[in-house]
Amino acid sequence: MNELKYVIGGPQGGGLETTSEILSWAFARSGYGIISDREYFSNIKGRHSYVHATVSAIELPKHLSYPVDIVAAMDAETVFTHLSDLRDGGYLIYNSDDDSINYTNIPSMERDLRDRLSVQFKELGLDGTVKSIVKYLQNSRKVRIVALSFKELLMEIQKREGIVPSQASRYISTILVGAVAAITDISEESLDYSLRRRFTREDVYRHNRAMARIVIDLVKGQFGSELRLEQPRMGIKEILIASGNDAIAMAKIVTGVRFQAYYPITPAADESFTLEEYETLGGEGSVVVFQTEDELAAINAAIGAALTGTRSSVATSGPGFDLMVEGLGWAGQNEVPVVVTYYQRGGPSTGQPTRGGQSDLLSSVFASHGEYPRIVLASGDHEEAFYDAIDAFNYAETYQVPVIHLVDKFLANTIATIPMPNLDNVRITRGVLAPRGLKEYKRFDLSNAVSPRAFLGDYVMWYAGDEHDEYGHIDEDPINRIRMFDKRMKKLDIIERDISEERRYAYFGPEKPDLLLIGWGFVKGVATKAVYELNEEGIKAGYYHIRTFIPFPRNSLIKFANEIGTNNLIAVEHNYMAQASKLVTMNTGIIINKSIVKYTGRPMYVHELINAVRNVLKGSTREVVSYGA
Repeated sequence: MNELKYVIGGPQGGGLETTSEILSWAFARSGYGIISDREYFSNIKGRHSYVHATVSAIELPKHLSYPVDIVAAMDAETVFTHLSDLRDGGYLIYNSDDDSINYTNIPSMERDLRDRLSVQFKELGLDGTVKSIVKYLQNSRKVRIVALSFKELLMEIQKREGIVPSQASRYISTILVGAVAAITDISEESLDYSLRRRFTREDVYRHNRAMARIVIDLVKGQFGSELRLEQPRMGIKEILIASGNDAIAMAKIVTGVRFQAYYPITPAADESFTLEEYETLGGEGSVVVFQTEDELAAINAAIGAALTGTRSSVATSGPGFDLMVEGLGWAGQNEVPVVVTYYQRGGPSTGQPTRGGQSDLLSSVFASHGEYPRIVLASGDHEEAFYDAIDAFNYAETYQVPVIHLVDKFLANTIATIPMPNLDNVRITRGVLAPRGLKEYKRFDLSNAVSPRAFLGDYVMWYAGDEHDEYGHIDEDPINRIRMFDKRMKKLDIIERDISEERRYAYFGPEKPDLLLIGWGFVKGVATKAVYELNEEGIKAGYYHIRTFIPFPRNSLIKFANEIGTNNLIAVEHNYMAQASKLVTMNTGIIINKSIVKYTGRPMYVHELINAVRNVLKGSTREVVSYGA
């Protein structure tokens, strides 16, 4: 096999993240590429959570797809929830002690899923117990059943390692690790590396290592390593494994961020938590991470830090950004170089706090009343997120504008292997700074669209939310208003001139496609994979990936549209309205009449995108996809 796909499921708070981390690190340590997405309910403990992963021997994967080769279940709910996600002939790893559990007796299961299962089980003639599901999978779909008695295994580890019985359940996560390691033949060295990295206490490491060994010997004795991956052949010497949150946090440290404000909100908070691990107060390279009382205070604190000359940012998600909009307008009026890292989740209102989406694009582009220049970037994968974060601060200070960096929740919470960033390519640009010793300083000097910037304390200067003159004094004179307004808005012309068209988009596919998918953000990985497979089928498709919405890649998109015809353009997005297609029309006049959208809160998968494209080719103009647990 050159590619492996698996789902690991269990109750929230049951050790699922530990299982995922250990396996991800072990595969990466062995030289494989991996992408791993965690889906979970917005509760602390108990509701169903799962990890969906792709491991590859030939590439660093950026896509996810079904069906999977392995479903590894910590509990009965996972068996019921994911039985349709497993391919025929795949592997089900489960706790045989759960055989008698009926799906109707699982209180944490959502009513909608229970209703669907009721219909499905009636059609299949199943009684709704785990045992009946296992028999059906084994007999009708040739699934290989790895039945493990968790109770017996935990008793065994208690006996071998002298573990207190009340503590034994914490080793359930390692049972699944051992079973997956056995079937896929993860090297002993790689697994040992992962266990040591995760469990720093020697006794805890030793106990987990023993549990993994027991399970590996048991499973290999019955099944061997039938899903063994080929040797990796990507030719990459150094890889980094990180979440999107972590990649951006690292980039902020690299680019010299010295102040980040935030109010805890999913999924943005994880980035600030990572920064807090490296927070130092005082000395060269210090980073201050400031948790404020609310989002209004967060944006205003970041703006205040930026006025002192500090590279500063704020990280938030949809509901938090809504509260920050007034502060964002103040920053636009006063030409403050502040960066907002905007992690999109399902909305509106509280919406789906732990699920993803791309429904905040138009909100970002038009946020705050009035008009002022801004830059809006959107990242499609972990590598882009790293370098986009650095660009965001360079752009903010070069043009003295707010910069909004859009990141999907899917990207934020997904762990992936990426090439080690090349810091030789990183440049830090602080923009035009005012010299010391001027007799008179005009913060908003009208002689340039981008006035030389001085920091608070360098000179006497004034800032106000009202319209102002060159010094910053409030001034409502109509002629002054026109001059100041034009000064600010001319920055858009400079940005349009400076930021190359090539920086604003990426294209994947044949030189002259017959069909062009247009998307942004986390759509990138699934779209590039789908385009590859469609071309293998003889469908000449390409993917146009929008990386900046302000400035917009107008010229290249018009060129593509003219070459292939607007009837062959398809918007692919994680929102209801296909919002990027509206901005395409606004910026180019091109109307995209066909769309493939998903707004369930789960990411789009390769198989469903390919199926949706086929339906569009048959005449459909709008495909709404909905796969996912």
